[in-house]
Amino acid sequence: MTRFTRADGCPPPIDDGGAVRQVLDRIGDKWSLLVVGALREGPLRFKELEQTVVGISQRMLTLTLKHLVEDGLVSRTAYAEVPPRVEYELTGLGKTLMPLVIALAEWALEHRDEINAHRSR
Repeated sequence: MTRFTRADGCPPPIDDGGAVRQVLDRIGDKWSLLVVGALREGPLRFKELEQTVVGISQRMLTLTLKHLVEDGLVSRTAYAEVPPRVEYELTGLGKTLMPLVIALAEWALEHRDEINAHRSR
């Protein structure tokens, strides 16, 4: 028996005061994982992120970055230059998400045909 199963073999109920739901709500939204994935190679400016994350609006990118910065997954660095330059980069905590993001992306690619077949039924 592991900490993830009960004596009857069933998983225990998740009762953590909503912590799991809060984290999944944040990183599991439509754009957060795509932004995190876009930052995997290093820092990017806003426009570079906007071009990398296809289909995201300026408003949604702004909100997503704000939330990721608030949660400590992404850092925002503003440089005192003319014109001003702002870069976004994964923090140490954000980098710990990369194996999960990559695994999820690989799973999606591996199973996309099967999923699409089910959708078309």
